[in-house]
Amino acid sequence: MAAQFRGQVGCSMKFLSSFLVAATVCAVPAAGQEPGRGDSLLEEGTLRSCVSYALSHQPSIRQSLLDEEITDRRINSKLADWFPQVNLSLSAQHYYQIPVSIVGGTPVPVSLDNASTGSLSVTQTLFNRDVLLASSTAGDVREASRHRTTGTTIDVVINVSKAFYAALLTRQQVRVLDDDILRLEQSLKDAFAQYQGGVVDKTDYKRATISLNNAKAERRQSAELMKARDAFLKEQMGYPAEGTLELAYDSTQMESGMLIDTTTAVRYENRVEYRLLEVERRLAEANLSYNDWSFLPSLSAFGDYNMNYQSTRVPSLYRQNFPSSFIGLQLSFPLFQGGKRIQQIKEAGLEVRRAEFDIALFRNAVNAEYAKALADYRGNLNTYDVLKANLELADDVYRTIRLQYRAGTKTYLELISAETDLRTAQLNRTNALYQVLSSKLDVQKALGTIQY
Repeated sequence: MAAQFRGQVGCSMKFLSSFLVAATVCAVPAAGQEPGRGDSLLEEGTLRSCVSYALSHQPSIRQSLLDEEITDRRINSKLADWFPQVNLSLSAQHYYQIPVSIVGGTPVPVSLDNASTGSLSVTQTLFNRDVLLASSTAGDVREASRHRTTGTTIDVVINVSKAFYAALLTRQQVRVLDDDILRLEQSLKDAFAQYQGGVVDKTDYKRATISLNNAKAERRQSAELMKARDAFLKEQMGYPAEGTLELAYDSTQMESGMLIDTTTAVRYENRVEYRLLEVERRLAEANLSYNDWSFLPSLSAFGDYNMNYQSTRVPSLYRQNFPSSFIGLQLSFPLFQGGKRIQQIKEAGLEVRRAEFDIALFRNAVNAEYAKALADYRGNLNTYDVLKANLELADDVYRTIRLQYRAGTKTYLELISAETDLRTAQLNRTNALYQVLSSKLDVQKALGTIQY
């Protein structure tokens, strides 16, 4: 590579397991901090720092963490039904017509003109299938929420890494074209000097001018593409759009870190999606049990303390209380609901079977995903080796033909062809490197080795 590179990132995703935990600790924004405000900019945009920044600032991860908190609050709200439920009610009223009760055929007033009542009631659930379901599935619901956050984190790591590689690719393309432009400018000078010396006609330096203009146009196009890919990388990171992001990398480490063990067997339990499906299957089984419990009664205990104030005059209403109190048990037994509960139990059983089929389908999908990712990786790695060898050959051919052209033994058309081959080989080799790195990420995702 003609350019000098900065920083040490290493493209291998082996570093993820060592720093993702620490980076995720910072993912929860400080209390009172508004999303997108108070964010510090990166001094050096290495792959490690870009991924770490994304884990702390990507809105999707923040949303997942908030979803975890929301889930926890919902669970606590459901579990609160196990605690005693205390209610207080107060009322005051004035009778225009006093209600009566017939005693021995004689109407007897049951209240004075003014009345006020108060009731303090306590209810304690002893058995209820709703609260039983909430307590038995709380752990699985929380685990499912954590798995979703893990899946979001893995997606962010992969997306940022690929966007980082794409941004580097355009930078390398610009550097290759800059080197090409320097060679073409020198070739133009040589061709014009030979034309002035009467060695060749004017077509050589005109061809050199055309090639130089084409290279400059291609360089401009790559520079514009670089801006777009930088913007995409910032989006994936949650980085301020107006912030400066200087990428730094070590091409030697990137090249040495692109290898992966292709003999690793697939372990489904490594995939967070598989673990989430397992949790959903357990939740489906819990729902089946919940519907089985529909034939069981609900049992609760209760107690009331009632205050009763009466008076013919409002000022003296609360001078004397006629209280009453009681405790009791309530048993609610559903007898017949038209076969509804039986159908719900059958439906829940089918949902359990469906969840099992979801797991089987995912196993097949993982096998296919891994096979494709591995095939792409092997193909890209082989292509990279071939293109790397082609680059060495193209460079040697160009240097040789350039010397022969200056000596007058080769035509300018042959020089231009050799220079074009060299530029194409440089661009292809650079593109192949990032294709290998991206396909390596796909292999690791399929294996479930990108974890924290």
